Amino acid sequence: MAFCTINSARKGVSQWTPRQNKLFEEALVVYSKETPDRWHNIARAVGGGKTADEVKRYYDLLLEDIKQIESGQVPFPVYRSSSGRGSASMAYEEHRLKHLKL
Repeated sequence: MAFCTINSARKGVSQWTPRQNKLFEEALVVYSKETPDRWHNIARAVGGGKTADEVKRYYDLLLEDIKQIESGQVPFPVYRSSSGRGSASMAYEEHRLKHLKL
C-alpha cells in the first residue's frame, strides 16, 4: 500500500508513516471482515493514536484509489530511465506495464 494515497489531500485524512502502512497491511491479514471489532483491533495494531474511524476511512480511501487505478483514471507515472538505454526501451516498458493484468 502506498505511503500517500491518491485521495490523501482530502480533509480529515491523517498522515500515515511507512511503518504504519506495513502494520496496517499485516493487521488486515490477521483481522478478516468477519472479526468482531475489526477496525478497533486494526487501529490498536497500527498504533500512533489511530482511531477505528481513521483506520476504516483510510481503508475506504485505499479501495477508492484501487478502483480509480483499475478504471484507468490514474495515468502511469513517467519515470526517467536510469539505465540510459534510450526511449525505445522506455516505450517497450510502458507498453508492457500497460498490458499487465494485476
